[in-house]
Amino acid sequence: MNGWTLAATVGLAGGLGTALWGVTTGPLRRRVVAQNLSSALACPSLLLLSQAYHRPSYVDLGLVLALLGPVGTLVFARLLAEELAEDPPRAWGPTLTVAGLGAAAVIALCVATGPGRAMVKLLVIGALLISGNIIASRALAGGFRGVRGG
Repeated sequence: MNGWTLAATVGLAGGLGTALWGVTTGPLRRRVVAQNLSSALACPSLLLLSQAYHRPSYVDLGLVLALLGPVGTLVFARLLAEELAEDPPRAWGPTLTVAGLGAAAVIALCVATGPGRAMVKLLVIGALLISGNIIASRALAGGFRGVRGG
């Protein structure tokens, strides 16, 4: 086991265990936030495992998850808008923590990868992951000021 595998294991076990607990228990607002955070935790873990096992295809899975994870949360936010309006989730602490962990993982991987196409791909994944997670969390909390749903 190397450092990359250890970091991915800690991220998956600690983060996804907590997210699984949040998804299976508690009120609706905690469940949708946990669902959003689970995809934001799984993506950096896939990237770390890609480096650990020297499997570039795992980076492609991370890209797909960085794209589709926040989209799934936005679908939940739209479908559950009425229920969430009564008691909107407030999870900026966990959201920013997960975004910081994702950024740290992407930066470490960029340093290990070095300049080139792989580094650009990692930076794109990091930008999608962080911005998508923040946008999805904001949508769960009631949307953006001045923007009305149709």
